[in-house]
Amino acid sequence: MPFIFQYIKLSKPTSWASRTDLVTWQDHQVQSFLQKVLPQSPFYRKYYEHLSIEEWQSFPTINKSIMMDHFDTLNTIGIKKKEAFKLALQAEQTRNFTPMIKRTTIGLSSGTSGNRGLFLVSEKERMMWAGSILAKVLPRSIFGKHRIAFFLRANSNLYNSVAHGRITFRFFDLLTPLIQNLKELNHFQPTSLIAPPSMLRFIAEAQLAGSIQLQPEKVISVAEVLDPLDERVIRRAFGTIVHQVYQCTEGFIATTCAHGTLHINEDLLVVQKNFLDKRLRKFTPIITDFSRYTQPIIRYDLNDILTERADPCPCGSLHLAIEQIEGRQDDLLYFKGLDTDTPIPVFPDFIRRALITADEQITAYQVIQHRLGHIEIHIQSSNPDPVKLQQKIQINIDALCQSIKVESPIIAWEAYQHPPSIHKLRRIKRMYA
Repeated sequence: MPFIFQYIKLSKPTSWASRTDLVTWQDHQVQSFLQKVLPQSPFYRKYYEHLSIEEWQSFPTINKSIMMDHFDTLNTIGIKKKEAFKLALQAEQTRNFTPMIKRTTIGLSSGTSGNRGLFLVSEKERMMWAGSILAKVLPRSIFGKHRIAFFLRANSNLYNSVAHGRITFRFFDLLTPLIQNLKELNHFQPTSLIAPPSMLRFIAEAQLAGSIQLQPEKVISVAEVLDPLDERVIRRAFGTIVHQVYQCTEGFIATTCAHGTLHINEDLLVVQKNFLDKRLRKFTPIITDFSRYTQPIIRYDLNDILTERADPCPCGSLHLAIEQIEGRQDDLLYFKGLDTDTPIPVFPDFIRRALITADEQITAYQVIQHRLGHIEIHIQSSNPDPVKLQQKIQINIDALCQSIKVESPIIAWEAYQHPPSIHKLRRIKRMYA
């Protein structure tokens, strides 16, 4: 059975003696995968025509636009984009996510980058995904009792496939009013609580207020960037490490170890690093997933900014360790340079640190840039003197700008508001091209 086989395979300690052994194994997996999948995908067959499989690491890349433009010929089972979109949108409207095409699950991304993506997962791939996710996420053996509470914008056959034997899975719809969700969550008493960090924050605040009493063994953040401010509140509420699962339309990319460090799932896919700043260890990942045949992901240039961990993780894993997911490359802010007419990109992490180190009484924030030279800062704080708080933040922003040789932006101050919703929370975002 694919589910059990995958669970057992990924639960066992890895046999690679070194990083070189792991990379060699990955190379063999990718070449074997390409030999099987290229003849089945008309798009890739033409795209990589006359190229040697042994040179796959330098193949031309694709991105979301290319994938969606060639969806009909990229997938290997002949599903049409128009038909898939129709089914996925109908599922969103009816909240019935069970219908499939050719026994294949159809999923629709949230479209935070402005371009909604489709993903296809076959029945076998669903089972293998379930085995993978349970091997990497469950706090205990699969043969124990588990109650998994999962909050997300949309349910899927993919997520429901984790319900096996003694594992109870419960989907909580983000469209359902928060009060109702909290009441049902308290009754369900999950052993594993999985949700976007913005929702985990609401649940944590209810726990701290005594409105609910949960004792999850594991708390897992998904779908959004886990901000240090949110992580602090969630950890305090549940007294445990806040783990992360890094997954998107393009693959099951990374999970945290027992120490809370994100590691790339290099036993499922390859991540090549497209460095934005090598000194700062910041890169965008180029993904080749050698476990997905229905919708092959080959040399896919993902638009996320990751920071590689500087020191080895204490867990000893050979898998690439990630210090932080910063968000999408589209959310790089741009400030006017002091010595150049060209706008200078500013990493979200720089802005994040300038804010959260300004005052320990800041409890939530959002930074939005609508045009060059201006930013909006939305602040929630227990500081009784908002003018003094703004001055502290301004000092930090000015110091940052001086250090990277850019002009300080004009700041518009706003009150922070983010009610529960199906929309992903992006704490730092740019709204202009």
